[in-house]
Amino acid sequence: MEKKSERIDEIGMGGFKVVQGDGFSYGVDAVLLAAFASGETGAKPIKSRHKMCIADLGTGNGIIPFILAHKLPLSEVVGFEKNPVSLDRAERGCAMNGLNDRISFVLTDISELEEYENEFDAVVSNPPYFRRGSGIPNEDNAKFVARHETTASIDEFAKCANRLLKSGGDFYMIHRPSRLPDISEALRAAALEPKELQLVVPSSGEPANLVLIHSVAGAKPDLKMLPEIAVYNPDGDDYTELIKRIYQ
Repeated sequence: MEKKSERIDEIGMGGFKVVQGDGFSYGVDAVLLAAFASGETGAKPIKSRHKMCIADLGTGNGIIPFILAHKLPLSEVVGFEKNPVSLDRAERGCAMNGLNDRISFVLTDISELEEYENEFDAVVSNPPYFRRGSGIPNEDNAKFVARHETTASIDEFAKCANRLLKSGGDFYMIHRPSRLPDISEALRAAALEPKELQLVVPSSGEPANLVLIHSVAGAKPDLKMLPEIAVYNPDGDDYTELIKRIYQ
């Protein structure tokens, strides 16, 4: 049920819907991350011959689990979220989409997940992009909290992912290219080896504004650069064919 200051939006995949607040709505980065983990952009997809267990760190309103449920029919997803308002929206969206048998949500901080150690085949995360101390802090602003490291850093997200993953498990992340030095350092410190990297550009010929990274727990060094993804066609008036396919 929709509450005041909320709206219910169509995701455009599987007939699923999502509950969104006024302060912050999901963007193409969440869609790209789910497609990346599903193998639709050329990366190695989450590997499992049976039902795959996936964790989403900082799940927000549950958009990434909903998309993964559509793209990976054998998946079971647990979304971890610290904000009770966001978690409530995720749970209502899950019920509305009839996904309670495949998706669950847990209200918790990512530093408190010891009971889930080594339980997941894969972890995905669309963490805050900006460093602690950047911008003007406002803990009540949903957009600021979603974009800035107010509660956890890249290092903490990487450590948590390693803790949750089974041996050889996959960690898929989307972030800003400007943070790549921090990301690489954090991943290797957490025994997560970057294996695939894919840049995202607004349109062909423009500088990258997003980067997708696939790391594997305990793997040997060997990084593969995947072809870049352009979100819009050259004149900027429509999505590229790849993005249109991802939204199916």
